[in-house]
Amino acid sequence: MSFITVRDIFQSYDRRPIIERVNIEADEGEFVSIVGASGCGKSTFLRLLLAQERPTRGEIRIDGADPAKEPGLDRGIVFQKYSVFPHMTVRENIVAGESLRSGWGRFFGEAAKAARARADETLTRIGLDHVADNYPATLSGGMQQRLAIGQALTAKPRVLLLDEPFGALDPGTRLSMHDFLQDLRRETGMTVFMVTHDLEEAFKLGDRVLVFDKPRWDPHDPNAYGATVTYDFDARDGGIPFQTLKEDTHVLAPT
Repeated sequence: MSFITVRDIFQSYDRRPIIERVNIEADEGEFVSIVGASGCGKSTFLRLLLAQERPTRGEIRIDGADPAKEPGLDRGIVFQKYSVFPHMTVRENIVAGESLRSGWGRFFGEAAKAARARADETLTRIGLDHVADNYPATLSGGMQQRLAIGQALTAKPRVLLLDEPFGALDPGTRLSMHDFLQDLRRETGMTVFMVTHDLEEAFKLGDRVLVFDKPRWDPHDPNAYGATVTYDFDARDGGIPFQTLKEDTHVLAPT
C-alpha cells in the first residue's frame, strides 16, 4: 500500500473550483516536485496535504490513517515567506524545531546541551553559525529563509511540504541548501512534496515531477474549471522529456 494516497480531491472557494479530480499515490521516502502555471492550485494542494484545509470532496490518507482534521507533528511545511520564532535566537529556533518531537516540547540538562550542539552543527551546514546568538529580525530575508528551512528539517517530520522554499536564496546558498535537504532526506527517509517554478530544480531534486494544469478551459469563463495533474514524470531514469516540458510556455507561466 502507498504511504500517501490522494483520492479524487476537489477544492473550491466560494463555488470557484481550484483543483479537481486529483489522484496521487506516493511511496514513503519519495520526493515529489510540483510545477505548473500560477493559479493552478499547487499551494492549495500543499495546504490540503498539511490538513490546514479540508477538501470539498475526496480524501487524503497518510500511512493508512483516517484523513487528518488538522496539522500534526508528522507533517512540516516551509512557505515562500519565511516563518520563524522572532523572540528566539537563531540557535534557539533550531533547538525548538527538534524539541517539537519530544514529549515536553523542550529539553533540560544534558539533553539541552546536546540539542544545542546539534543545532550548532545544523547552523554550520546552512551557513548561519556566525549568527547563532542573533535574533531573526537582524538577519536578511534570505538568511531567515535558510533558518526556516533548517528548523523544519531539524524537526524531521515524516512528510515535509515545501512551497518555493529556495526562491529568496542566492545561487550558491541555494545549491548548499539542496545538498542539506538531500542529506537529511537520506538520513530520515522523510517523504517530500515541493512546489517550485524552477524546472531544473524540480528534476534535480525530485524522484517524480507532477505538472498541475487545467485540461478544460472556457474562454468566456477562465475560472469555470479547476486544475489537475496532467503529467507525472519519473525523474530518476534520466529519460525524461525535460526539454519538451521546458518549451511548454503554459507550464512555465510566471508567478
